[in-house]
Amino acid sequence: MALLSKFEQITMSRNSIHEEIESTYSVFEHDGQKFIQIDSYGRPERKIPGKKSQTFQLDKKGGRLLFDILNDTFHFK
Repeated sequence: MALLSKFEQITMSRNSIHEEIESTYSVFEHDGQKFIQIDSYGRPERKIPGKKSQTFQLDKKGGRLLFDILNDTFHFK
């Protein structure tokens, strides 16, 4: 599990599109602060299907940074 609060852009020499997997998100409060948690579950063929594979959390600061990255990339309106 990781709380993401900063992002650094890098240039990768090799890029590939990954396989689509199941994911969920939840919104919760802790000590009066809101968080979003995103969980991924990996491929259905894995040894323990349905087991969480990766989890990351965003607070308001990390959410704003990710929102700006997404907006700059995809030009949301």
